[in-house]
Amino acid sequence: MISSLDHIILAVEDLKDAEKNYKNILGIEPSWRGLHKELGTANVIFNFKNTYLELLSAEGEGVGADLVKESIKKNGEGLAGIVLNTKDMSKASKRLKDLGFLVGDVLTGEGKNKDTNDIRNWKYLFLPQELTRNLFLFLIEHTKGILPQDEKFPPGSINKLDHVVINTNDADGFINIYQDIFNIRLALDRIIEHWKSRMLFFRLNKTTIEVIEKKDRKDPNDSLWGLAWEVESIKDAHERLVSKGVEVTEIKKGLKENTLVATIKSHTHNVPTLLIEHT
Repeated sequence: MISSLDHIILAVEDLKDAEKNYKNILGIEPSWRGLHKELGTANVIFNFKNTYLELLSAEGEGVGADLVKESIKKNGEGLAGIVLNTKDMSKASKRLKDLGFLVGDVLTGEGKNKDTNDIRNWKYLFLPQELTRNLFLFLIEHTKGILPQDEKFPPGSINKLDHVVINTNDADGFINIYQDIFNIRLALDRIIEHWKSRMLFFRLNKTTIEVIEKKDRKDPNDSLWGLAWEVESIKDAHERLVSKGVEVTEIKKGLKENTLVATIKSHTHNVPTLLIEHT
């Protein structure tokens, strides 16, 4: 049903400021600067080997603008949603309805690149709370247009999303949705003594949805927490970030064997951000 983690959404107040900061963090240029007139939003997209990052702001009036404003009002700037890709929206919608979920109509969207006037189109489907557990989460099927991508990423730039971290207080409930309904592969389910927490790894399109169960969380809903980005050379990335005035911790060995990591401490618009090199 789900073919990939399509993209990550960051809600921001000042799109130009956020673009400047993330160009410094990521080390690449945006692939798209777009406008969604019917939604009342504008975006800047950075495209990677396995997914893309969308900086999204309100621009005008519409359901999209309302969602961005509400997210920022409630949580401040930062991670606002994840989008899952399906290759056949009609089939996905029918499957959910057959399982007894009340899903709405499949909608159509259009984005225009303000720099090139290129057009991209897609179908999307909002999901009920039983499936989102109050995450901003929806399904998308791209139908027309191409999102440009750099052919080569410099060693010190970010080239791939390693994983996105989600907090939950119900790991079994999460498995029921992401494995049993969305058909995403559960690659790991274990207790991490270091954190005294249960951890789940769902893998798709060479990235991971990492889920941390925290039973003491008072909020019954799941929440997006942070991002880990892969680089070819963390040494080069560290030097580049420091030269741009980005605050970053020293490089150290990661908890996972054969990894080096560093944490970005500024310019992230409230997103906990880790760099990782697989050695």
